[in-house]
This record gives sequence, structure tokens and C-alpha cells, in this order.
Amino acid sequence: MASKEEKHKSSMQKQKKNIDAHISQASIEKGVLILLTGNGKGKSSSAFGMVFRALGYGHKIGVIQFIKGQQLSGEEIYLKEKLPEIEFYQMGTGFTWDTQDRTSDIAAAERTWARAKLMLNDASYQLVVLDELTYMLAYDYLGEDEVITTLLSRPPEQSVVVTGRGGGAKLKEVADTVSEIKEIKHAYNNGVMARKGVDF
Repeated sequence: MASKEEKHKSSMQKQKKNIDAHISQASIEKGVLILLTGNGKGKSSSAFGMVFRALGYGHKIGVIQFIKGQQLSGEEIYLKEKLPEIEFYQMGTGFTWDTQDRTSDIAAAERTWARAKLMLNDASYQLVVLDELTYMLAYDYLGEDEVITTLLSRPPEQSVVVTGRGGGAKLKEVADTVSEIKEIKHAYNNGVMARKGVDF
């Protein structure tokens, strides 16, 4: 009868064989379009994790934040004070339910998208983060076809991370990687205030 150690070793050998087979099948070298969506917490946090990963390799990075910009956030403070080499731009209007001005929001979205397009057309940027872009599509502030076309015609080595809830099936369809973060529980729903360094 095989010991626990022998069973574990056999199981790990099978797992390694499967993983190695998958790795050997991946032969395409190109930038990827990643969509982080869903109603759970952590989409932007994951995107900024990739920012720091790319920094480790000395990559040129651009970050565009749609929606956010009125309430100061930890990532904004750190990027502006500690990482000025990262091109960082915020729409600056805050949340759409705060402004309650569709015309003004559309104008701000278009200005911000114009900044994003400069990065998406510049091959020197190896990573571009479009934080909360999906809201611009969900609220019809930006044309879906133009956004999709621009994302797909970016330089081949450039990777893009798009975050936010919603945004339509078309974006999910064209993205190379899609992760949906599901909310199981959130402290806010139990009356706990948002925390500096955790929520903003």
C-alpha cells in the first residue's frame, strides 16, 4: 500500500506533467488585453498589482482613471509622489452619481479617452491601465465600436488592463483574459466605513 508521501509525490508528478504540457503549448508572443470585471472588490487593486509587476522589469506604464479623481486615493498619492515616471491621468469628475450631469460627464470622458488613445497608439508604453473604463461604455459616454477598435489596433507588444463593472459582452469577447470578481461579503454593507489604504 502506497504511503501518504508516495501518493503525494505521484499526484504532484501528474500535476507537473499537465502544467508543463500547457506551458509548452503557449508559443505566441504578444501583448494581452485583460478585463477585470464583476461586482466584487479588488479589480483596480489587481490592476495596480500588475503596474508594480511591470515596474520590476523597467517597463513604461500609463494609467488612466475614469470616474475617480475627486476623492484622494492611496494609489494616486503614491504614483504622484513616488513614481513620477508613470504617466498618470484622472478624469477628475468623481462618480457619475455625484455629478448628475450627463453632458459634462460625456465631455470629461471624451477628454480622458483622448489621453488614453495617445498611450494606446504609442508603442513605447508596454502596459496601459484603463481603470473604470467599462462605466464609460455602460453609460454610453464613449462609443463602444471606437473603444474596441482602438484597443485591438494598439501596438502588438502593448498590454492593456481594463477594469470596472459592466461594459458589455463585446469587450469580454475581444479580451484575451477576463476575470470576474464576485462579491461574497463586503464590510460596507454592514455599516463599516471605507478604510484608507484598503478601500481608497
